[in-house]
Amino acid sequence: QVQLVESGGGLVQPGGSLRLSCAASTSIFSIYPMGWYRQAPGKQREFVAHITTGGSTNYADSVKGRFTISGDNAKNTVYLQMNSLKPEDTAVYYCHSLRTNYWGQGTQVTVSS
Repeated sequence: QVQLVESGGGLVQPGGSLRLSCAASTSIFSIYPMGWYRQAPGKQREFVAHITTGGSTNYADSVKGRFTISGDNAKNTVYLQMNSLKPEDTAVYYCHSLRTNYWGQGTQVTVSS
């Protein structure tokens, strides 16, 4: 069983930045593609970004140009760098392995002044 543990969430002002981390219990090379999803209160979970074994990335239009997904195979960790945060980015962010369909427990991101 693969365990994915997210961290790095918190409260940030609009325009600020956060970096989320997703630490895997196994080599992320073996469980790529990896993705980030988010779920705001009262809304369905939605795609944010994903990264493939070869390093190709894809983003939701709402975060393109502001968020960057990356992976560190040596640390078995996938990151989501979030810049220029907006109140509408407020959500619980989840890490996901598309190959194994495992999910992390989520980390709360709140963007508010």
